[in-house]
Amino acid sequence: MKTRAIWLGAIEIILLGIFIWGFFAIATSFNGPEIHKFDYNIISIVQSNISDRLTSIMLFITFFGSVKGVAIITALVIIALFITRHRLLSLFLMVTIGLGAGVFNKILKLYFKRERPDIQPIIQEHGYSFPSGHSMGSMILYGSLAFILFKVFNHTWAKIVGAIFGIVMIFAIGISRIYLGVHYPSDVVGGYIAGAFWLLICIITFSFVEKWKKKGLKS
Repeated sequence: MKTRAIWLGAIEIILLGIFIWGFFAIATSFNGPEIHKFDYNIISIVQSNISDRLTSIMLFITFFGSVKGVAIITALVIIALFITRHRLLSLFLMVTIGLGAGVFNKILKLYFKRERPDIQPIIQEHGYSFPSGHSMGSMILYGSLAFILFKVFNHTWAKIVGAIFGIVMIFAIGISRIYLGVHYPSDVVGGYIAGAFWLLICIITFSFVEKWKKKGLKS
């Protein structure tokens, strides 16, 4: 058991290190040729088939990563968890989303102050571009929901469906931001990395609190 905990802790530290390295590798190379080429190649592919119907679909998808969409989903899940007596998980979701998708993202945006792309914007957004709030928020929200499903349900199928749904939503929301012309692809990737970093920190913290609570009940 101790060996497993050591290995798990080592993996978590390595992942956190990779996230930090990846995030700052992007953040310090906005004007570099590699990032520039990556951004414009992806934008040209994603925006190559713009149409009214596809725009409507992308606007629908992007809502689920917006402040309003994330707030609604978070509130509904918190209520459901509280009613079903999963109150530690409801607190986990509240803190993870509130501080991560809200406060942490705003701090990062204000620090890096990257302007939004002006290549072919379909909608108008205000504020800074990096990291993408929708991408970061979707990673935190749908990653948290997948984690909650793993904690609440014992059925393997529920865990698999939850994980697949989360991955699809996160990816689709990121693509929608590029399609709508309000974020560079590197903003989206940066948002994913920052969101994954924050989510892992919160999961580690939750695990410690959960173990501490169980020990308290046994003593």
